[in-house]
Amino acid sequence: MNLLQHLHPATVHFPIAFLLLGSALLLLHLWRKAPFDLKPTIWLLLVLGWVGGGVAVLTGLLAQANLPPNAPYRTVLNFHIGASLAMLAAYGFLLYRGWLYRSARARKARQRAGIDTHDLLDDASARWWVALTASIGAVLILATGWYGGQLVYEFGVNVK
Repeated sequence: MNLLQHLHPATVHFPIAFLLLGSALLLLHLWRKAPFDLKPTIWLLLVLGWVGGGVAVLTGLLAQANLPPNAPYRTVLNFHIGASLAMLAAYGFLLYRGWLYRSARARKARQRAGIDTHDLLDDASARWWVALTASIGAVLILATGWYGGQLVYEFGVNVK
């Protein structure tokens, strides 16, 4: 078993935890205001989870390069890869929009419009799509884990 086959399982757990916890705190922040500011923690968890998720996806893609192309688990593997790439896209979109929201140009536009929010997570007009994006991302994490579990426990992929 080569190093890449060991790296992928070792890199998936922290991104899963960071992104799911970040999503849960984001939803908590949007729908039930906490007595303290969760935004710095939410953004930190999402950034760390997204970067770690990128590493996990990269190590997974490299580890699967040596697998037989006509294996019986290829469909499950393709769903696993597709769900993980879609998850990265969903959280990447959310992070990008949050970054744009904090830009100087966007702040000036909000000031001219009389909008007093400084963070995307406080913008009432963005609440629904932000919540939907985080929820879709969380479902994609669960799907990715489900397919990864099938690969390991049903097909024994990269176990030996």
